Amino acid sequence: MAIRMPPVWGFDKLRDAFGAIGTATPEDYWSIDARERAAPRVRRIGLVDLWQALGLGWRDFVENRTDVLFLCIIYPVAGLIFAEMAAGSGMLHLIFPAASGFALVGPIAAIGLYEISRRRAAGQSVTWLDGFGVLRSRAIGAIALLGVMLLLILGLWLVTAQAIYDATLGPEPPVSLAAFADSLIGQAAGRTLIVTGVAAGAGYAAIAFVLTVVSFPVLLDRNVDMATAVRTSLEVVRVNPGPMIAWAAIVVAGLVLGSLPLLVGLAVVLPVLGHASWHLYRAVVAD
Repeated sequence: MAIRMPPVWGFDKLRDAFGAIGTATPEDYWSIDARERAAPRVRRIGLVDLWQALGLGWRDFVENRTDVLFLCIIYPVAGLIFAEMAAGSGMLHLIFPAASGFALVGPIAAIGLYEISRRRAAGQSVTWLDGFGVLRSRAIGAIALLGVMLLLILGLWLVTAQAIYDATLGPEPPVSLAAFADSLIGQAAGRTLIVTGVAAGAGYAAIAFVLTVVSFPVLLDRNVDMATAVRTSLEVVRVNPGPMIAWAAIVVAGLVLGSLPLLVGLAVVLPVLGHASWHLYRAVVAD
């Protein structure tokens, strides 16, 4: 057996993963109980289940931290690149909406983490490349369509944020970040922007949350279509409104804390929340 350079080996593995999109059979990918195309049953859970999910998410992160850090480091790096581009193209006022919009597409970013947790639960060996094993799923089309839906919601939020800025402090872009911050605090229009923007952003976040709180894990774990996965997510929120509001608050708080040190904390917060979201799904959806 020839010894290859790590970049060459990694490229070959990624090429194989992308070349096998959608090739897994139900028997190969799903457990026996998950192969039937039946709507999942939703359980009632409590706050203790949220803490247990976080604990299991942290355990998964610790046991695979090198792999998931490698998988997730791209997100803070991409965020910093976007912030630099925004600063140089007159879009300083969209940095915060774009950063907060990460919560809208978080499930897309975590899809590889769900796959790692699924494999761990099945007793399979795991490396960061196994996160791309999701591409073999028969549900990859539905997963991609659900991801497009979240990207559309993110796009609508950014358009809304731009419209709010134009109606308050705009339409001219801010000359600097310091001047923009002064306008937000010192002008009535700036305070209106804050209140209106937070309310609009919360609305978009709520829509994305109720549609996808367990949708991606359901598609990964069960032989169901996108409509069934979304209905399951809606049912989870309907049956467990209190715990789901608490979970949404935990996710938002985690993303805010992870974003504060120049987004670097996302490399830890994202995998922990991603793994925890998988375990929350396993707690709230019956086998």
